[in-house]
Amino acid sequence: MAGPAQRGSSTPYQLPRIADRVSFVYLERCTVHRDANAITAQDADGITHIPSATIGTLLLGPGTRITHQAMAVLGDCGANVAWVGEHGARFYAAARSLNRSSALVEAQATLWANRRTRLDIARAMYRMRFPDEDPSGFMRQQLLGMEGRRLKDCYRQQSQRTGVPWHGRQYTPGNFNAGDAINQAITAAAQCMYGVAHTIITALGCSPGLGFIHSGHELSFVMDIADLYKTEIGIPVAFDTAAEDSTDIGPRTRRALREQIRTTRLLERCVDDVKALLTTPNNEPGSSDATDTGFFDQVQLQSDRETEVEGGRNYADELGTTW
Repeated sequence: MAGPAQRGSSTPYQLPRIADRVSFVYLERCTVHRDANAITAQDADGITHIPSATIGTLLLGPGTRITHQAMAVLGDCGANVAWVGEHGARFYAAARSLNRSSALVEAQATLWANRRTRLDIARAMYRMRFPDEDPSGFMRQQLLGMEGRRLKDCYRQQSQRTGVPWHGRQYTPGNFNAGDAINQAITAAAQCMYGVAHTIITALGCSPGLGFIHSGHELSFVMDIADLYKTEIGIPVAFDTAAEDSTDIGPRTRRALREQIRTTRLLERCVDDVKALLTTPNNEPGSSDATDTGFFDQVQLQSDRETEVEGGRNYADELGTTW
């Protein structure tokens, strides 16, 4: 029987489409190893076999160890691996993206590089957050003003709903304990949402740093995406947690938010939202098959007039190149 090092790599056409896989598999407090073309998760209860080709992204939570051979088979089958906090609420590191196509990150870079389309995406993000307002003609200062007003309204409404006193957003970067209980809860919720957004963006192969609203930070796009769910999920959960008790506010907020993420299927929604933003009608990065993560593995060469030609060929004679 051939060992792992002797087996040939699978081609994209031999692997299940990402749409047919389990989107996310979360493991914690176990050792992940390899058995043939499956991975195994061993803990105190025994060994569980998981077909590696059925995994979209493997999330490794606290207390996990993974062997070199397990990583090799996951890489061969096109699965992504991310090291995360408990139940994926924080993002620490990742191996590779799910994409073998660069379509999404190229679409993101193209939209970001043009001031007009960058503003169009910013407006689309505000439209997703506040569907009852039309920001079509708004410039950036107006968008920021609209966001600030809606956030103030959200804080006030949640305070009235839960009875938690609200005296404004007050926090000191790097000092979690500086704020009162509700501000600590909001900070904890925001950190969790950043982890979710970072996981999705990395899994899709997009750039965390090319933001359309935020700018100048390595996680600008992460902040953009996390903010899509701030007033709908993050802030309400923070106020609910603070209303119950002010003790141990950080861990309790994270646990409450994790449950909300699970019940609302936020991970799947976040994937759809990122794709919807970057594949606008005027900037369609190819067919649905071509952008299906992990399905195509095409290399093309850029030619003139924004056209592309097939890679792996010598065009010296065909194009009459001279030096």
